[in-house]
Amino acid sequence: MHKNIHQYYLYILSNKYKGTIYIGVTNDLERRVFEHKNKLVEGFTKKYGLNKLMYFESFQYVNDAIKREKNMKKWKRQWKINLIEVDNPDWDDLSKDWSYLID
Repeated sequence: MHKNIHQYYLYILSNKYKGTIYIGVTNDLERRVFEHKNKLVEGFTKKYGLNKLMYFESFQYVNDAIKREKNMKKWKRQWKINLIEVDNPDWDDLSKDWSYLID
């Protein structure tokens, strides 16, 4: 019997270096970033132009991703900035080379 392995992602979007931060969870990171970049998602990210992927983590279980998201949303802003800057000090859009995405 083949078992499906699922992947879930916690992700952080921004609009610029040390700009507004959004934290979300998805089961398809590429699709979700595409939706944000093309303003297909109503609400906070569309209003503030948050379409640059700054950080992400992957999880096998959706509950783990949601737990991490809820925890991080309680963090101080500086903690979120520090987390991004460990691996992405220049706040580069990690999705900029995804060929199918339109920015």
